[in-house]
Amino acid sequence: MSCYFRHLKEVFDAVGIEVTPANKKALDRALHCVVGVEYKDCPAAWKKLKTDWLADTDKKRELGLRLKKALATRE
Repeated sequence: MSCYFRHLKEVFDAVGIEVTPANKKALDRALHCVVGVEYKDCPAAWKKLKTDWLADTDKKRELGLRLKKALATRE
């Protein structure tokens, strides 16, 4: 789970998301949901992140905001 989180630190930091043991699973679920990949299919999620979200600065910011919103609704 979340083996790609180290590559998303910039995205998380930009919107004030702190990854903790307590929120890591919820964040991973939210990430899969935002990118439109079934949960626990990490290779597909990472591929989609790289091609559809992280290559564009605006999309990267949007990803962070969507994740922050998704986490807020789960708490």
